[in-house]
Amino acid sequence: MVMWNDIETTVDYLHFSVVADTVAELIIESNGNPISIGVSGNWGAGKSSMVKMIGESLKKNDSEKAEKEKNYVFLEFNAWLYQGYDDARTALLQVVADKLNDEVKKRSSLKDTVVEKTKNFAKRINWLQLTKLLVPLTVGFIPGAAPAGAIASLIGSVTNSLKNRDNAEENSNSINSAIETILPEFEGIIKEESSKSMPQQIEQVRKDFEDILKELNITLVVLVDDLDRCLPSTAISTLEAMRLLLFVPRTAFIIAADEQMIRNGVRAHFSNVELTDGLVTSYFDKLIQIPLTVPRLGIPEIKVYIVLLFAELAVKKSKISEETLSEVRKKLGALLGNAWQGGVSKSKIEGVFDKDSLKIMQSNIDTAEQLAGILVTADNIKGNPRLIKRFLNALEIREKVAKLNGITLDSNYLVKMLLFERCASGGAFDFLLKKSAESQDGILEFLCEIEKDLEDGKEYVPPDVTWKSEFVENWLKLPPRFSDIDIRPLLYLSRDRSLSIAAYDELSPEAQEILAALIQIKSGTMITNLIEKIKEIGDKESEVVLNRIIRQGRSNQWELNTLYAALHIIEAFPELGGKLISALGEISPKARKPSFIPPLKDKEWAMEMLKQWKEDSETPKSVKNAIVVQERRN
Repeated sequence: MVMWNDIETTVDYLHFSVVADTVAELIIESNGNPISIGVSGNWGAGKSSMVKMIGESLKKNDSEKAEKEKNYVFLEFNAWLYQGYDDARTALLQVVADKLNDEVKKRSSLKDTVVEKTKNFAKRINWLQLTKLLVPLTVGFIPGAAPAGAIASLIGSVTNSLKNRDNAEENSNSINSAIETILPEFEGIIKEESSKSMPQQIEQVRKDFEDILKELNITLVVLVDDLDRCLPSTAISTLEAMRLLLFVPRTAFIIAADEQMIRNGVRAHFSNVELTDGLVTSYFDKLIQIPLTVPRLGIPEIKVYIVLLFAELAVKKSKISEETLSEVRKKLGALLGNAWQGGVSKSKIEGVFDKDSLKIMQSNIDTAEQLAGILVTADNIKGNPRLIKRFLNALEIREKVAKLNGITLDSNYLVKMLLFERCASGGAFDFLLKKSAESQDGILEFLCEIEKDLEDGKEYVPPDVTWKSEFVENWLKLPPRFSDIDIRPLLYLSRDRSLSIAAYDELSPEAQEILAALIQIKSGTMITNLIEKIKEIGDKESEVVLNRIIRQGRSNQWELNTLYAALHIIEAFPELGGKLISALGEISPKARKPSFIPPLKDKEWAMEMLKQWKEDSETPKSVKNAIVVQERRN
């Protein structure tokens, strides 16, 4: 099956190139002065594509020059790829050192001093890594690092020695051997570096970095992506490494990240420090000179985007040519450039296609016209390019499944059902299932009166509390009418909602509000209104919220506030208690807390776990006593 991929691109379907070219021009005009640009936007808004387009614009400018006059060297760094495998701080520095070394090797006419300085720069980076790791090793703890080569060999020897303290001679030989191996990596700098303080070492790294860029006569453009996918520790480590190299002449850092996610990461990373909003903002603003937000898409952009996606699919299916797609893309881009003068109408879009291509694309243009408005306004999509692409992929899958099952349905019905699945709450979808089950023939009679009233301009009266939303009201107004058909085939095709366009662990706005409220919960507090709101989003999305809370519990060693947050969800949906029990079961016996017992004592789903804790010899005595006290009270 031919579908749309979900990766960043330099092919512009969203009219981003105008912004990308402007940013590239800023970097060019900086004329070697350091610059840092933050490209912010929500998940799926197109940050990665924007960053790549900025890079492409700079490369295009450079490609028009003679080889000796080329100004820019590009380095792409994806922090997410290093998460769990390496310390992000040293990883970024190592990648920069490797890139400079590669550039030096390309230039045979360089002075020996430049070559030597580049080698020493790499050695200093390794030295920083070594000194950072050896101190934690003396207490048996390595903070999320996975060094390589001779450094890894030395660290492995020290670690094994700590584990096998009885074999003193063997340990000594192993460590000495590792030291002999590692010495060449620091030849020429060990004596110098060991006599310097850490600030002096860092200053030397910056000076070497600046000198190398000057000698190479290049501006290093570092494209940092996917920071907002990282755990707070990885995100902040990457930012800290960037801080070491930021504002050195001949550097340009372009950072793609959801600004709010980074701010949250700063708070999480420095959770033991009281941070005001001003301090968090100050931390971010000191790193980013020029903040840039990915433009939010309006109805004209969404229309064009959908049409271009379908045109791309038509190329893959050999229905239209690559040349036609390229020409159409240019013409539609020009339409968007003038959209402020009068929008982008259906007839204008049709006008960019030749007669033969228009026959192939007509139904797709109709779909774009039908969908654009609601995809922009629906809270769960809000014109998000990635979600729109996933929506269309889900539609392709649904049509294929329908065909294989011999189900004949107008695609407009499939589109409308997919919209409901994606944008309505879980509770609203469950209500639709319930009403369908009550019907003998699959005809939803309750919809007939509602749809007729809305067509007559009457006020919308929700049939259930879960249907009390602006989206559901607007969805009901969309053609075609669902009251005219047997809805069972549509629900059959929807039975596996894992075909969903939603990202794993993605939350609706309602669920996001609930999650934010739960995070603010204080221990000992159970809020009835919040529990009722949790019931409204349904059990499926509540489970996703619970996953988030459990993840937080793992990271903060299950603070009591986090346990109470999880209990709100279980109070709304007791059947999710088993998931919480599994998470609490991951806690090591010695980390079990007496404060857990009072809120869990009356929960039927927790009884077996508390019994196991009481019988476990490794459970702290204070916890066992708390369980006994609660048993006596009962």
